[in-house]
Amino acid sequence: MKNVGFASELIQAFVVFLAGGFIYGLIEVIYRGHTHPSMFVLGGICLLWVGGFGRFFRRSPPLWMQVILGGTFITLAEFICGLIYNVRFGLHVWDYSDLPLNIMGQICPLFFFAWTALSLPAIAIERMIRRNFR
Repeated sequence: MKNVGFASELIQAFVVFLAGGFIYGLIEVIYRGHTHPSMFVLGGICLLWVGGFGRFFRRSPPLWMQVILGGTFITLAEFICGLIYNVRFGLHVWDYSDLPLNIMGQICPLFFFAWTALSLPAIAIERMIRRNFR
């Protein structure tokens, strides 16, 4: 890997964040017909983390493990944001109360599996964006 300067790393991270925000919002609009601005921020954070997870280790974990950890991270991030936006502030951004095995209406197994499946393309998108900076 080439030595990349700090400014370039920040620009890369910003582009990854923007891509994550737009993609997450687009998925919500396709699935639910609308989104909320907070989902842009959540999507950006998720793509930065899920896509860049392997970079945090000296030896990158196997891809299958990165995908499972990605789904887990997104689910936990969704839970934390749900507690803040939906429970604390009552914004009703989403509600999984009608889905089986949900936790406080904020997360459920169905979406854990969806986020896990979407982690694979998220990893590929993050790598593609960063590769274009080299």
